[in-house]
Formats: sequence, C-alpha cells, structure tokens
Amino acid sequence: MAKHLLVELDGCDRELLDDEPALRALMRRAAEAAGARVVADVFHRYAPQGVTGVVVIEESHLSLHTWPECGYAAVDFYTCGDCRPEAAVEVLREGLGARHCEQIVVQRGLRRPGGSLEIEGRREGGERGQGRLRPQS
Repeated sequence: MAKHLLVELDGCDRELLDDEPALRALMRRAAEAAGARVVADVFHRYAPQGVTGVVVIEESHLSLHTWPECGYAAVDFYTCGDCRPEAAVEVLREGLGARHCEQIVVQRGLRRPGGSLEIEGRREGGERGQGRLRPQS
C-alpha cells in the first residue's frame, strides 16, 4: 500500500543545515525528483539553530529535522503510488553534502494476519552513494 523511508544523513554541511530557505528549496527539489506532486510546505527555524520542515505531497509527505551543531539531519518520506523516494534521498544526500547515509525501507499497510509493517531492508553508504539494500533477517 505504501512505502516509508527513514533516513539518517550525517557529516552534512553545518551551515546549510541551518539555512531554512535553502532547505525548503532542496526538499521541494527532492520531492519533485521522486516524481511526487507538491501541495504545500511548512518550515520553521529554531533559535539558536536547527530547522524542521514538511513538504506535503499528493502522495503523502517528506519531512526533515536538522541538528547543525552535529552535522546531522533526519528525514522521512512516506508515499503511496508511483513515487520513487530513493531518488529524493539521493538529492538530499548530495545537496546536504552528507558523508554518510543510512536508510530503512518499511512497507506499510500490508494488512496481513502477522502484522501490517514489513521492514524491506537497510541501506548504508558513504559519500559516493547509497550502497545496496540489505534485506532484514
């Protein structure tokens, strides 16, 4: 029914992680790269630092939370339909200059007797890419 990516981006550009207008533009680009249709966005910059933002898409949402002091960003992309959330992750990884990226892919809404969630796998990678999806055991 739906795919949910949980993404850890580390070793990011600390200055960019505190730049709300730049993050807004990057998140919209990421949603569009995934083939999603953007409906709206809401972003908030915290004092003294950090940004939280949500891009609402017709297919669901993309959210971002930053900790500039740590060079870290947490992202989740929940989508239904024909979106390619992995493409959004690549745009964010490159745009934020992340040295490390880790993601968990969760299939949602499966409606099976044993449970409705299924972790498809984990993906880790450094600066040059996402690495391979490793199935959960």
